Amino acid sequence: MEVTYRKIAWRLIPFLVFLFVLAWIDRVNVGFAKLQMLQDLQFSEAVYGLGAGIFFIGYFLFEVPSNLLLEKIGARKTLARITILWGLASMAMAYVTTPIGFYALRFLLGVFEAGFFPGVVLYLTYWFPAERRARINGLFMTSFAIAGAIGGPIAGLVMSRMEGVGHLANWQWLFILEGIPSLIAGVLVLRYLPEKPANAKWLTTAEQQAVTQALVAENTASGKHVSFKDALKSSRVWICAAVYFCLVSGNATIAFWAPSIIKEIGIKGNLQIGLISAIPFIAGTLAMIWNGVHSDKSGERRMHCAVATLIASTGLILTGLCLGNALMAMCALTLAAIGILAAFPVFWSIPAAFLAGTAAAGGIALINSIGNLAGFAAPYLIGALKTSTGSLSSGLYFVAALEFAASFLLILFVRRT
Repeated sequence: MEVTYRKIAWRLIPFLVFLFVLAWIDRVNVGFAKLQMLQDLQFSEAVYGLGAGIFFIGYFLFEVPSNLLLEKIGARKTLARITILWGLASMAMAYVTTPIGFYALRFLLGVFEAGFFPGVVLYLTYWFPAERRARINGLFMTSFAIAGAIGGPIAGLVMSRMEGVGHLANWQWLFILEGIPSLIAGVLVLRYLPEKPANAKWLTTAEQQAVTQALVAENTASGKHVSFKDALKSSRVWICAAVYFCLVSGNATIAFWAPSIIKEIGIKGNLQIGLISAIPFIAGTLAMIWNGVHSDKSGERRMHCAVATLIASTGLILTGLCLGNALMAMCALTLAAIGILAAFPVFWSIPAAFLAGTAAAGGIALINSIGNLAGFAAPYLIGALKTSTGSLSSGLYFVAALEFAASFLLILFVRRT
């Protein structure tokens, strides 16, 4: 079976990573556009923070329905629809002129992208058994880090080279050029992704049957919730949602504010900011893969996640303390990214251990949607605190407290797994 699962991973994971890289870049490129966009449109830091975060309100409202629909109509149609629509919304951001328009398009981007991440997490449960999911989730979630590693330099290059071309500002070209690949990728989803092992023509009949039977046996095991109603009643689902809220606050912070943090410590030039912003994400990629593999080998989930969030909390505190020292601040920001990103693949192995069927579809989406409300709260609060205090430090300390809370919840309330 090892050869079969390796074959599946090589076929699915690179394409899913590619899709999420596009989604992530289209979601967070506003952080780079901000470097010039706010001045051109006369937006305040608070307006930016609200606009960056309101994405997650749309995400929250439509994520569970999207994942329940995926369970009914299949992954191919759902992921294709999501990818094409978010590409169109991202391109439309180039023509924002008012705060209301900014808020509206960021909200729609959240609506359109809703369901993609939990949809992929659910989709992977159709292919891989529980004992393999942390490393598989880790491989897929390297897309966070890969997007950060390549998104920054690409954004910096576009911003530095496209100013005034075709009478558009550099930030307008950023939205347009980074939205086009998503439209193309949405069409490719329909041609490339099989629904389930039984539909994979690149597997032999024996391989299809072996994978399907293993997953059926696992999903019918006692102790798993199978209906969405059961998932709603489970305290473990709500604890996971609270933990994920804390995790996402850190992820949103480094995604939306890393360029501003790097600029604040004295780095000049859009291209230089873009290149340097890749460093924390590269380190986070390595940590993410290592933590997922080590968690699968040991069979332990809770402490692998809790230690990572504790590292994230420490890194964010140190970043706030070291903003006056460029080298120390970058080291601290990299430490924060390592902790934040390392927590994600292990975390998603926890709810998958007690959810199956419709409960998995709805429960995973519910956890993700509630958790991603932090993507609204964290950028907005950091923007508001920076507007009122003139410094990013207080916002970083607030997010550090949430990361520490995640460690606390994991250690005290999550079962040993």
